[in-house]
Amino acid sequence: MPPSRLSLDRIARAAREIDGVFLHSPQFRAESLGEGLGVDLFLKVESVNPIRSFKGRGADFFVREITETKQPLVCASAGNFGQGMAYAARRRGMTLDVFASIRANPLKIARMRAFGATVNQAGDDFDAAKDAARAYASATGARYVEDGREPAISEGAGSIAVELLDWRDGFDTLLVPLGNGALLGGVGTWVRAHAPGVRIVGVCAEGAPSMERSWREGRVIETESADTISDGIAVRVPIVEALGDLSGVVDDVLLVDDLTTIDAMRRIFSHLGLVVEPAGAVGVAALMTHRAQFVGTRVATILCGGNLTLTQISDYALTGAT
Repeated sequence: MPPSRLSLDRIARAAREIDGVFLHSPQFRAESLGEGLGVDLFLKVESVNPIRSFKGRGADFFVREITETKQPLVCASAGNFGQGMAYAARRRGMTLDVFASIRANPLKIARMRAFGATVNQAGDDFDAAKDAARAYASATGARYVEDGREPAISEGAGSIAVELLDWRDGFDTLLVPLGNGALLGGVGTWVRAHAPGVRIVGVCAEGAPSMERSWREGRVIETESADTISDGIAVRVPIVEALGDLSGVVDDVLLVDDLTTIDAMRRIFSHLGLVVEPAGAVGVAALMTHRAQFVGTRVATILCGGNLTLTQISDYALTGAT
């Protein structure tokens, strides 16, 4: 794998310069939720912004870096990255086409369009939508923007860690949802440099283990499918550059199943009143699945998105909440 391409100076600049609507998101000790899990739990909430996810940070930092060109942009997205790109492109008068799978969350599709993107649905999953986006960019001359491959996107996400480390009491472990690796790469790079004693752990869905397997083997390992409700981390084909960004940064990668993730979503709602999508709740699910690793320690995790349809809210977040 190639070495990390991410810059601490650029992460610091992102934390100063990206759109303020994405900066300084809430972070606090979740006392009752943590007590039930046997840990001192600290949460960073990345769903309280115009696109309801952390993706606006990286998208904004990337787009502000290329404002010298008016070249049309094209990307693929499960929904949240596309919203971030649409929001940033609209602010700068740039055109954007987003490709999403035919199975994509309809709320996310609608929100991407509301922010001004042209949304094209193609392929049965996220990686098939990527193939369609690449082909469209090649045919039209648009610039293809791949989340996880562009360093600026990961560096923008790394601004979360700059804020996290302001927490006065510190923490022993940081659990980070792991999809294409942009979030974990950016956050992990900053934390490893500035708080080297913190254990950095990625969390993948059991039904989409390609990044976990690839990280363990040190090479790209594709899977035939990505079968999980956690659409934001449903990766089937890892990005080699993103794996390189995780090298020497990540201490472990854990897997969680969908039923535990739903339980985590319900606990988050019950204790905190927050509606969090499956990919955003996998850090809490990891505390439930791998409890023995964490009991009695200080743990931080990122609730990285909250885009759910009303049906999903009813089925996942509310029913059986305790």
